[in-house]
Amino acid sequence: MFSRREFLMAATATSALIGSGMAGSWSRLMAQQALSEDQLLAMEPSGSLTLIHITDIHAQLKPIYFREPSINLGIGDVTGKPPHVTGADFLKLYNIEAGSPDAYALTSEDFSALAKSYGKMGGMDRVATVIKRIRAERGDDNVLLLDGGDTWQGSYTSNQTLGQDMVTVMNALKPDAMTGHWEFTYGEDRVQEIIDDLPFAFLGSNIYDNEWDEPAFEAWKMFERGGSKVAVIGQAFPYTPIANPRWMIPGWSFGIREEDIVKHVEEARGEGAEVIVLLSHNGFDVDRKLASNVSGIDVILTGHTHDALPEPVIVNDTLVIASGSNGKFVSRVDLDVKDGAVVGYNYRLIPIFSDVITPDAEMAALIDEVRAPYEADLSRVLGKTESLLYRRGNFNGTFDDLICQALLEERDAQIALSPGFRWGTSLLPGQDITFEDLHNACAMTYPAAYRSTMNGQMLKDILEDVGDNLFNKDPYYQQGGDMVRVGGMGYTIDPKMEIGERISGMTLLATGEPIDPAKDYVVAGWASVNEDTEGPAIWDVVENHITKNPTVKLPDNESVKVIGV
Repeated sequence: MFSRREFLMAATATSALIGSGMAGSWSRLMAQQALSEDQLLAMEPSGSLTLIHITDIHAQLKPIYFREPSINLGIGDVTGKPPHVTGADFLKLYNIEAGSPDAYALTSEDFSALAKSYGKMGGMDRVATVIKRIRAERGDDNVLLLDGGDTWQGSYTSNQTLGQDMVTVMNALKPDAMTGHWEFTYGEDRVQEIIDDLPFAFLGSNIYDNEWDEPAFEAWKMFERGGSKVAVIGQAFPYTPIANPRWMIPGWSFGIREEDIVKHVEEARGEGAEVIVLLSHNGFDVDRKLASNVSGIDVILTGHTHDALPEPVIVNDTLVIASGSNGKFVSRVDLDVKDGAVVGYNYRLIPIFSDVITPDAEMAALIDEVRAPYEADLSRVLGKTESLLYRRGNFNGTFDDLICQALLEERDAQIALSPGFRWGTSLLPGQDITFEDLHNACAMTYPAAYRSTMNGQMLKDILEDVGDNLFNKDPYYQQGGDMVRVGGMGYTIDPKMEIGERISGMTLLATGEPIDPAKDYVVAGWASVNEDTEGPAIWDVVENHITKNPTVKLPDNESVKVIGV
């Protein structure tokens, strides 16, 4: 393995010999030679039972760039605890060398430069290779593959096929069970249609039928793997009808339903379960609290908040595993089970470096097949970016800065609002912006870009409400995601305060005047959960803007001032 210093010295020397035109490709070659597929998958086995976890793929079939957050604040008891550690502090906490492959995969540090060396990550054909290798090493009868949800949504092809492209690909991977969140935004009928035909279990212990007040889906399932009985309890995103349109799923209700999980743990133990796994889309902090409240869960495979941690967080006797997003990582957990209990484990968060891991030929062909009808659209170039475009960050992301800019100009608004979704891929400076790239940031089933008037008090209430969803000291009141992104307006936020007191200093940037609570402002936004929202699709708004401004160069966003942390 090259050290960072040796890598840079070699790259600098060779670029001087071969010229600047080849320097970037040569440095990538060096990075690839410093890694191998065997190294990425290497792990000392433990016991006879293996769990494989993937989550929050968001319909990304091909390799992508995805920048991890530079800010991910934790409030209250979780301040300064993983996953609320980023950048250089993250590298120090986990003893990761700056500039290394793990530093690139797990942090935002030096992201653009390292991306040019290490390349894209993910790709479901590479994920398939990893899964097949683990199964071959451990034996099919000793492995459970579990999908944490947010799988069917997040791309142009998934929008066009109502998730069928992802269903087809995931069926080929042969998971044993999954749960969900954004899946439900295809609507009740479509979701039920897909689930009825799945060749594996869809588990949702916390989803109830509203008419009969009884479970709408299978709550948990027993598997026999590695000579042990393993109970997998499914936990869908508890706030789905709040974070997403309730009118799309009128017959189902959700919730954390901690008491139901306690009941299912007891049921499973009563039926002989030696290992209990919670396949969860709660979000990391919710699952950390749940693990402290509910005994008897051996492993929580968490999702929703897109955190990627190289080590489990242990709460009481429960391993909490966070496996990242967008197909960047696959988690492998080996469990040693003796006398009806877990007595040991080994864990590996496997980074999917797409230039290093060999694509699985069958999966690659299947991916090309499901994408083929759309390739002409997907590859169409809209413009070029001179700025790093990304979404993840508690308060703003540059891709949302671009979206807000488009909303302000195309919808003739004073203020723009863009939801703080954590899905959406990244683009490096100098990259073309393709039709596919744009849709990776906004592909959804309620894309209308509204234009309306809101008074200053309503704007403050929106910011306060979202801030409380994100920074409430009680994790059970957190809904995940990040702050709504704002264009045309600045504000100050103190995340440690209570609701109603976090937001101050709201300013209209065009004039510098304070936002008047009683005054109306023209506001443009998108992804409203209201059923009758009218307006053009957000991707049309942004494409029109890029067509008029084909070179994207964004100023530093200094409109949000964070205090008190």
